[in-house]
Amino acid sequence: MLTSEQIAGPSGALRLVVSRPASRPTEDRCLLICHGLPLSRGGGRTAAGTLPELAEHLAAESGWVVAACELTGVGANGGTFSGPQWRDDLAAVVDILVETRPRLWLAGFGFGGALVLDHAAHDERIRGVATFATPADIPAWSGGPEQFHASILVSGAVDPKVALEDAESLAKGVYDLEPLASIAMVPPRRILVVHGAEDRIVPVEAARELVRAAQGRAELRIIQGAGHWLRSDPRMVATLIGWLDRNR
Repeated sequence: MLTSEQIAGPSGALRLVVSRPASRPTEDRCLLICHGLPLSRGGGRTAAGTLPELAEHLAAESGWVVAACELTGVGANGGTFSGPQWRDDLAAVVDILVETRPRLWLAGFGFGGALVLDHAAHDERIRGVATFATPADIPAWSGGPEQFHASILVSGAVDPKVALEDAESLAKGVYDLEPLASIAMVPPRRILVVHGAEDRIVPVEAARELVRAAQGRAELRIIQGAGHWLRSDPRMVATLIGWLDRNR
């Protein structure tokens, strides 16, 4: 069963969807999926578009409660993207979920993977983390301050009523996320790192760098023939379900 609600975020309402398994006993474990930030025309605004369907499928197959959120500037949410804003948004969603689902795990796609690693590194309530096509080097992924600023404008994760920061300030807000330092702080909690072998946006070497930073204490899955967009890849879904089953 999928429910959708507006929750109070740090600077405005955020959309949260929660799927509970119908055919299997409800587990006390909950997985929260965080979308990424596609740096393409309209990509930021539509970043969370297929997450409700993914949450439903995962809940039905795994027996876990699966939640997905839309952060500031995405979907119907107002506001404008910034790195600190998204960190605060994610923290607010986590606080709401752990009130009723204290055994909380996080998963993130692309930049969302960097976000969930950062949160887990500083929140011992998080039991495990899965990342998909996540960059290890945020400055390299962003393309530099001016290019990143232009990409955010094109992505649509901007509200005309809320001005976008200048290029240097915007870049600093995302450069503060350091995936390699964050993942090193997650063990002994469980980690899954998944990447497409043919990813042309975030090279597959990023996944190997993340696992090395975790001192090998992470499961690595390279999906042959897959590119950057793993969300609808059935092999990614099967990999994630298998990981959830092993961590009951």
